[in-house]
Amino acid sequence: MSEARFGEFVLVRRHGYVAELVLDRPKAMNAVSTEMARSIAAACTALGADRDARVVVLTSSHERAFCVGADLKERNSFSDADLMRQRPVARGAYTGVLELPMPTIAAVHGFALGGGFELALSCDLIVADRTAVVGLPEVSVGVIPGGGGTQLLPRRVGAARAAELVFSARRLEAVEAGELGLVDHVVDEGRDREEALELATRIAGNSPVGLRAAKRALRLGQGLDLRAGLEVEDAAWRSVAFSGDRAEGVAAFNEKRKPEWPGE
Repeated sequence: MSEARFGEFVLVRRHGYVAELVLDRPKAMNAVSTEMARSIAAACTALGADRDARVVVLTSSHERAFCVGADLKERNSFSDADLMRQRPVARGAYTGVLELPMPTIAAVHGFALGGGFELALSCDLIVADRTAVVGLPEVSVGVIPGGGGTQLLPRRVGAARAAELVFSARRLEAVEAGELGLVDHVVDEGRDREEALELATRIAGNSPVGLRAAKRALRLGQGLDLRAGLEVEDAAWRSVAFSGDRAEGVAAFNEKRKPEWPGE
């Protein structure tokens, strides 16, 4: 297992074809400061260019929190001009995770609130242990979810339910979050990281070319009518139909062996 650090607060661990993106600011419960936002974006840029990274798992080094959102202590010292200058830096962290080309899984325990939950929502799948508490409380401090929450949450749970959760600013514990679809898997306490890495390892056994194309089709097809969505799917299919991965996958199936993906 290899490690690479991005600034003081972000760590990337490699587990074979699975990359673990670790939020590592435990003294602040992973509150996202300007520096941390830059580091998340930089780590995502590096991972996006890494052809050996087939799946990314977003985890936390803090025992009781995934991420409590924006660093409000830092924000309290900002002038209006400071806040405007920080905005593109903050957005870069959330869009960095959202735009990773490979499948992504968030491993959530403890508090995942505001921007912390938005980082999880930016992933394709969310595994939460029974200690997880999630929510978008931004209107309770005079702002709105600004890391994608108003767009990503309704895509998960529908417009009306997302509106109720955003307007009320309420927090949900893991079981209710699972029942409502805010998270995908609820696991035993302390098992979120292990379960997410196990799922990532299973996914990483599949074609990296196929995985990226499937994610592209899923993401680009959201919100389109069926005819337009099928055109998106066809374009993604054409991008893989003549790939080395497709040739290897068919050969391995017929030869009854495990494929060795060329990744191209």
